[in-house]
Amino acid sequence: MERLKGKVALISGAAKGMGAVEARMFAKEGASLVLGDVLEDEGAKLALEISAGGASCVFTPLDVRKTSQWESAVTKATSAYGRLDVLVNNAGVTSRMNLLDTTEEDWDRVLDINAKGSFLGIKAVIPAMRKSGGGSIVNISSQLGLVGGDFSSPQYQASKGAVRILTKSVAIQYASEGIRCNSVHPAPIETDMTADVRADKNRLADMVRRIPMGRYGKPEEVAYAVLYLASNESSFVTGSELVVDGGWTAQ
Repeated sequence: MERLKGKVALISGAAKGMGAVEARMFAKEGASLVLGDVLEDEGAKLALEISAGGASCVFTPLDVRKTSQWESAVTKATSAYGRLDVLVNNAGVTSRMNLLDTTEEDWDRVLDINAKGSFLGIKAVIPAMRKSGGGSIVNISSQLGLVGGDFSSPQYQASKGAVRILTKSVAIQYASEGIRCNSVHPAPIETDMTADVRADKNRLADMVRRIPMGRYGKPEEVAYAVLYLASNESSFVTGSELVVDGGWTAQ
């Protein structure tokens, strides 16, 4: 049985990495898709690939810092499919520096994309979800939205902590309207975002040492968690944190 049959999903940061894996998985599970990203060539290519496989999929340029582009993405979903049921706030950036090396520009860039971007996405989709009779919002946070770390920047950790609490606020405010909101908290995952660390044997060994399961996660392992929260299987789950971290935060 297709777990997202009849649902329309908007995924930000969908051109590559976890977003692309989520998009392909959602398509296999019956969703109609709108993919958003600033990487327009890569995003359009992925939308064509998914469409060629038999699923309904369109691409829209999406800089998550811009209200107008979020509004265009929602309009594209409702124009193409008549409804919007799922938002995955997947777009994000990382940063690795200590606090004293962090400039105001560094701070603002990461908070704008990771935290403000999620806020703007949620604000844009709620009216459409109301018309659809409800929906599911999945925010990609991090294990560093739950605990601190000495190897990552304060702005990255602050942004992911903000996403965690934003999730709970939205969940409480809109639960009575059938709109659910949950966060997913991955530890390091094998994507382009972590390629530089994985290419350095010493840095890789240090990171793996922190993970009880002794390895980085795979994008599919995060995507399955997102799929669960997007589907009706999680119909009584809102305001929660789904941790996909190989045991990192259990220590």
